[in-house]
Amino acid sequence: MQNTLADIINLTQYPLNDESFRQHCKQTLDENGALVLADFLSPASVESIQVEGQENQHLAYYTVKKHNIYLTTPDSQYSNNHPRNKEVSTSKGCITTDQIPSQSDLFKLYDSQAFRSFLCAVLGEQALYEYADNLSSVNLHYASEGQELGWHYDNSSFAITLMIQNPESGAVFEYAKDVRDADSGDMNYPLSEKILAGEVAPKTLSMQAGALVLFRGRNSMHRVTPTEGDRTRMLVVLAYNTEPGISLSESARMTFFGRLG
Repeated sequence: MQNTLADIINLTQYPLNDESFRQHCKQTLDENGALVLADFLSPASVESIQVEGQENQHLAYYTVKKHNIYLTTPDSQYSNNHPRNKEVSTSKGCITTDQIPSQSDLFKLYDSQAFRSFLCAVLGEQALYEYADNLSSVNLHYASEGQELGWHYDNSSFAITLMIQNPESGAVFEYAKDVRDADSGDMNYPLSEKILAGEVAPKTLSMQAGALVLFRGRNSMHRVTPTEGDRTRMLVVLAYNTEPGISLSESARMTFFGRLG
């Protein structure tokens, strides 16, 4: 028997169709740049996705990348230690949409019109669409001991994630809200430099297995510190577009997934 949405998520605590609940979530996201809904997934769904992740981890494509916080190529106008060029490290594994079991609760949630309608209301978007390619819509990320996500800004205006398995320790999500204004071209290099140097204490997000996290990372600098211990951190990224028929670029697919399809 296939699970319904009520089997997958906690609709009693999180009534997705309730207008006042939607407005509360939107206000929290707008004010804080982040929204964490703890125990969003049911315990049974968390366990099911954990098992899927463990069984398919051998398929993961692992990358170790050096990059600047803007995820762009170096600029010779600046020194190597300038925030525009200073390198940080990201290391992780990833399985792609076509490697996640077709019967997974992840697809039932991702494709749910009630869930998408809720996301649109909270994010202030008219509509959300899946990626046109077969790799990019639902990804499960692995971070084993020592693996991390280096300081960076997102290219997209929002990110939607599900915490599936916490590590024993480490892997702390740290962020500094509204450091830059990408739309106006204000990069705020001085503050970015202080964050990289550890001179500014970042905020942290606490998230346990089953949490849904919405985060606005386009202007907020953020990272995940290295995982510590033998238990692998597992996090799902639910990626949507605001226009239909869009694929992730070929260069990005090769970088993140090691293949085009």
